[in-house]
Amino acid sequence: QIQLVESGGGLVQPGGSLTLSCGAAGMVTSIWDMDWYRQAPGKQREMVAALTSYDATNYAESVRGRFTVFRDNSKNKVFLQMNNMKFEDTGVYYCHRPSRDSWGQGTQVTVSS
Repeated sequence: QIQLVESGGGLVQPGGSLTLSCGAAGMVTSIWDMDWYRQAPGKQREMVAALTSYDATNYAESVRGRFTVFRDNSKNKVFLQMNNMKFEDTGVYYCHRPSRDSWGQGTQVTVSS
């Protein structure tokens, strides 16, 4: 079972930016579809961004135009660049590989003034 590992979460002010990363030992991220999900307190986990193996992207309406998902094959990682962040972006962000339904442990993102 591949263990995905996220990093880059933290505290950011409204309007600020964060970049999350996701990787896994023994897994070449360039050849797999990868997703980012988030779970806000008291809410269901929701898909935020999706990246296919041929680099097509899809975003939740709430983040389109502010978030960008991309991969860096030289680092064997997938990233989620988050700009112009809002209070409602607060939550635990998870990296997901849909082909194996593999999840990371999550990284906390808090948007607060």
